[in-house]
Amino acid sequence: MALQDVCGFSKTPLVLRWNSPSWSSVTVGAPHGLDGGRPTWRHACSDKDGCSENSLSPFLLASPSSPSVPLPFSLSHGTTTLAFVFQGGVMVAADTRASCSGLIACPEVHKVMPVHSHLVATASGSGADCMFWQRVLARECRLYQLRNHRRLSVGGAAKLLSHMLHPFKGTKLCSRTKMSGRGPRLYYVCSDGTFLQGELFSVGSGSPYAYAVLDGGPRWGLSVGDACVLAREAVFRATHRDAYSGNCVDIFHISSQGWRRREREDLREDT
Repeated sequence: MALQDVCGFSKTPLVLRWNSPSWSSVTVGAPHGLDGGRPTWRHACSDKDGCSENSLSPFLLASPSSPSVPLPFSLSHGTTTLAFVFQGGVMVAADTRASCSGLIACPEVHKVMPVHSHLVATASGSGADCMFWQRVLARECRLYQLRNHRRLSVGGAAKLLSHMLHPFKGTKLCSRTKMSGRGPRLYYVCSDGTFLQGELFSVGSGSPYAYAVLDGGPRWGLSVGDACVLAREAVFRATHRDAYSGNCVDIFHISSQGWRRREREDLREDT
């Protein structure tokens, strides 16, 4: 995605046609317009363009707000993510359970995602929103390095994400992101554009239980091993009490040499 703009591929006829307004105005067939038990999908594309009526996948055309595609249940979010600063850098941890209402959608989700070689972000909220915007942020960080021959700072990346999310304030966009990087630096960015800097953040339905462990003593003087044990203990206690958090724990350590990931551990073995 980053090289696409630098090399000018975004101006090719195929990309321009895909991004044209004729492809963006898509209508979903009415419920009574069924053909063989399947709905009919229509898009505003003329025959001279060489595209048929069913050339687009229904999964790309369906909208959650469409009356013909009702949501089976109300969306609710639950997770446990945390990050804190100590003398050895930044320690980041999160559980791996993705929940939707009363269901466990996926037990092995990556909620801690590397954005760049020096930057790691945690995701809490709507999984699709978080993954999309972190991919966009990773693209912008790569573009910045290609154009300026230096990496974007952690604060600059967090501020960039805040500016990109602010226009969506008041919408159903749900994304809570913690940006951790060398410095050490730790920032919290919300989907309404909130931009905060601190030394300890925990977000999600299990965050009250994680805070109870993290606030129990000083953190700055911890060694890397002790900080890792503290982060793991906080996530474990949160998953023990919060029904929307659980399964495994991912732990990342960010230092001046970059980020390093610890092997994923199954928290169910300790119960």
